Amino acid sequence: MITQEQLHNLFEYKDGNLFWKINSSQNVKSSDLAGGKDSKGRWRICFERKSHQAHRLIFLWCKGFLPLVIDHIDNNPLNNKIENLRPANTSKNGFNRKMSANNTSGFKGVTWNKTQKKWQTYIKANNKTYYFGYFKHKEIAGAVVLLARYKLHGEFMRIA
Repeated sequence: MITQEQLHNLFEYKDGNLFWKINSSQNVKSSDLAGGKDSKGRWRICFERKSHQAHRLIFLWCKGFLPLVIDHIDNNPLNNKIENLRPANTSKNGFNRKMSANNTSGFKGVTWNKTQKKWQTYIKANNKTYYFGYFKHKEIAGAVVLLARYKLHGEFMRIA
């Protein structure tokens, strides 16, 4: 288990990045930016023969504890500034997901129901799916879902 003290000994934090404090090899010098992008576009840092997600190390470096899930508020996995990171759980982290590329309504939680020939509304929260009815106009359906998301998702609500 990595500690905040270990991280403070190895790294300096500045503007969402960790920089090496020590020369750890011929390729890594003091003040070098630590880590690089992985195949999924996330920043990772290798030390002690293990690869670590940079946002988790930064959170621990700054806050002194490590939650199970850390949410990027702006949904940008490369923006690891501490003010963009917050503790979450899997459910809350999901509230902040971007709208699906397959979305046809332009609103999260609004889908076309072929049988009813109306826009159907729903959101997921607290391990439940909440349905709010069918609407002729997708803008009204979107407003209904937005209000429900505000109430049920709180600070983790993402509009689009």
